[in-house]
Amino acid sequence: MIIKDNSLEYIADQLASQDYAITEQFLTLEEVRAIREVFEYHREEDNFKRAGIGKQEDFTLDKQIRGDYIKWIDPGNTFPAVKVFLDKINALKDYLNMTCYLGLRDYETHFAIYPPGSFYKRHLDQFQGDGARRITFICYLNEGWQPGDGGELRMYFKDREEDLHPTAGKLVCFRSEMLEHEVLVANKHRYSLTGWMLNHPVGLGFIKQP
Repeated sequence: MIIKDNSLEYIADQLASQDYAITEQFLTLEEVRAIREVFEYHREEDNFKRAGIGKQEDFTLDKQIRGDYIKWIDPGNTFPAVKVFLDKINALKDYLNMTCYLGLRDYETHFAIYPPGSFYKRHLDQFQGDGARRITFICYLNEGWQPGDGGELRMYFKDREEDLHPTAGKLVCFRSEMLEHEVLVANKHRYSLTGWMLNHPVGLGFIKQP
């Protein structure tokens, strides 16, 4: 399924009607390439860390569940190429509040790299006892992705499963508490910007994973 409309109205309508939205060109190829340069900078600086599951006292590292590496993004101190993406996400957050009345107060996001052989087992994006995450968003940065490269996002619906190719510029949004999903095994490095729109500001009762 290919969706070409990347308007805020389209994304809001799809979230309201089916709890998820897919748009193919949220970022241009030039914007993707500029962000990938930021990825390379952070890789050279060894800024990526193994991702875990849970938070606070429940936080654990388990490569049998997920194998990605992440670098959290500070919106107040980031590269201009990343700021372009954050500005678009902030505009989307504000539009969703205006049209869908979701009570979104803030968002957080990180760089994510799945090395070859890594994956993330089926899960929800809500922590137990914490409903802060309302909308999950994932933007892919994989130029030239081909079938066989792996790393597809598998979404689990009541009546079906759907696999999405992690192609450059694509944005996927869905309700964090409703849609189970997983990342299938990546056969080459897989890059994305992944984050959550929250129902209260970052830092108020919400502690990010290390």
